[in-house]
Amino acid sequence: MKLYFVTRLAALALVLPTLGAAASARDLARPDGVIELFTSQGCSTCPPADKLFEEFATKGNLVALAYHVDYWDYLGWRDTLSNPDSTDRQYAYSRAFGTRSVYTPQAVINGRIHVNGAKRDDIADAFDELNKAGEGLSVDVAIHETGDSMMIETGAAGKAPARKAHVLLIFFAPPQSVGMKKGENEGRTITYWNAVTNVQTAGVWRGEPAKYEIPDGNIPPDGGCAVLLQAVGKDGAPGPILGAAIYRKAAAEDETSLHENAAAQ
Repeated sequence: MKLYFVTRLAALALVLPTLGAAASARDLARPDGVIELFTSQGCSTCPPADKLFEEFATKGNLVALAYHVDYWDYLGWRDTLSNPDSTDRQYAYSRAFGTRSVYTPQAVINGRIHVNGAKRDDIADAFDELNKAGEGLSVDVAIHETGDSMMIETGAAGKAPARKAHVLLIFFAPPQSVGMKKGENEGRTITYWNAVTNVQTAGVWRGEPAKYEIPDGNIPPDGGCAVLLQAVGKDGAPGPILGAAIYRKAAAEDETSLHENAAAQ
């Protein structure tokens, strides 16, 4: 089953016509963009990209997601985070971009263009190019915890032309340090951030403010979830990302502890 078309959430998928009053300006946010890195533990040129990606995942205002592909596993080391669905998503982008092949490390920016994921300047230039062309994120998205559920809220299309998009939930694992014992990166230990474990489609966004509720139990322990509003091409290939948000469970719990400790003092 391909990553982009996994089964919709069975329960608690709820779409409301307007944003709830509880949504505040702080909740509805617009990050600077989305970077999706296609990488592999078995790729000798990937470690610099993985290190750079750590910066994107831990600093700044980007939604950063890492997809570990499986087509380098034959080189002597099976990527412990690889997923055939991640490979499928990369090939889907290849169709969308009209390219003949896939490669690692590849960074896809806002679902619109791709560059070498190890080249900081190329990534920065890609974001600048899209922003100047008016192809940055244009829709506000919020994701937050409410009891035993996660609530996703989206804004309207605004001045941008309204277009239908899928509401994708991208679940990712907590940071993991992996020591490679074989393969092209034998002897290296690398910490991998935001490795994607699953993608689900929560619904369809049609240009208007909306609300979606999902079970909190879907998020991996100490991991997180990103929300992408992503247009889809006629052939099902992923298109431009119009809005995004990210939620890290551990970070949210740390913030709650800080508030509780401050209240106790």
